[in-house]
Amino acid sequence: MSKPAEDFLSVLNSRSQDIFRKIVERYLDTGSPVGSRDLSRMLQGGLSPASVRNVMADLEDLGLIAAPHTSAGRAPTQEGLRFFVDAMLEVGAVNEAERSQIAQSIEGQRRGQVEDVLTEASQLLSGLSQGAGVVIATKADLVLRHLEFVRLDANRAMAILVGQDGQVENRIMETPAGLTSSALTQAGNYIAHHVVGRTLAEARKVLAAQRAEQRAELDELTQRLVDAGIATLSQDSPGSQPTVIVRGRANLINDAMASDELSRMRQLFDELESKDGLLDLLGDAEKAQGVRIFIGSENKLFSLSGSSVILSPYKDANDKVVGVLGVIGPTRLNYARIVPVVDYTAHVITAMMARKR
Repeated sequence: MSKPAEDFLSVLNSRSQDIFRKIVERYLDTGSPVGSRDLSRMLQGGLSPASVRNVMADLEDLGLIAAPHTSAGRAPTQEGLRFFVDAMLEVGAVNEAERSQIAQSIEGQRRGQVEDVLTEASQLLSGLSQGAGVVIATKADLVLRHLEFVRLDANRAMAILVGQDGQVENRIMETPAGLTSSALTQAGNYIAHHVVGRTLAEARKVLAAQRAEQRAELDELTQRLVDAGIATLSQDSPGSQPTVIVRGRANLINDAMASDELSRMRQLFDELESKDGLLDLLGDAEKAQGVRIFIGSENKLFSLSGSSVILSPYKDANDKVVGVLGVIGPTRLNYARIVPVVDYTAHVITAMMARKR
C-alpha cells in the first residue's frame, strides 16, 4: 500500500521536489529514464551532475525512483507515480475543441439505446487518449413504458416489457389452467396501469401493496395471473452481470512489446470480458467522488498488466451510480490531460441519462 503523500512532502525540500518532478515529467513524455547530466541541464538553478546524483540517491532510498533494468538513468516507481499524482499533478480544463467533440459525439447517439451511447463514449475516450477506452455498466433497472401479455399456448404466456429507452425484454410465464383471453387481457391491463412509468423494482413494490385491493376487484383466475405477473417482474433481467465495452485495444498492443508484456495485456482483456472483479470496481465507484486513478498493482483487476487506469463514475436520472468509464493505458499516461477528459465525458453521459428518463 502506498504511503500518504504527506509523508514524502515532509522529507523532500523544494530542490528534491523539483528534481523528482522533472524525472516524472520526462518519463511521462518519453517513457525513458533520465540521468543526472540531463537533469542538470534541465534545472534552472545550475546544479552540477554530482549534486543531482546525491538528490537522486535520496529519492531512490525513499522508493520514489529506480533504475529500470541496466539503465544509468532513473524513472519513477509505482510509488513515485502515486505520490506525483496525489501531490504534484496539475490538472487543467478540457479545451474547447475536445469539449465540443465529446458533446457532439455523445449527442449524436442521444436517440439510440443506452448501449449505443456507452459504446460511442468508449470509442471516443480511446481516440482522445491513444489508450483503450472502457465502460463498465450495471444492468440498468428497466423503466417501463409498455407491458402486455401474449398467449403462447394453453399453459404459457409471454410478458413483453418495453423500457423508456427502447429496451425490450420478453419473459415466459406459466398461466393458470382454464385461462381465458379476456382474463389475460384484464390482468395485463391491471398490471400495466400500476407499473408503466416505474422501474421493475418500484413496480414490484406497488403491486405487492395492491394485493388486498386486487382480491376485491379481480376474479380468482385473474388474481392468480396477476400474482404470476408479479413473479415474472421479480425475475432478474437477462444479462444482469455488468456490461463491459472496450475500444482501442490495439493502442495497447504493439510490435515492440516483450512477450511477457503482451501476455499480461491479453490476460487483462480476458479478465474484463469474464467480468471478474467488475462488481468490486463498481462498488468502489459508488463510494468515489469524481475521478479515480489506479496505477499498476493498486487494483487487482489491472495489476497483472501493469497498466494505469483512470475511471470516473456516471449516474442515472435518480442520481445513482450505474457505471464507470475511463481509459486504460501504460503507466506513463498523460494524466494531466486525460483526467479532465474522463471527468467531462462522465458528466456528459450523466446529463444524457437524466434526459432519457
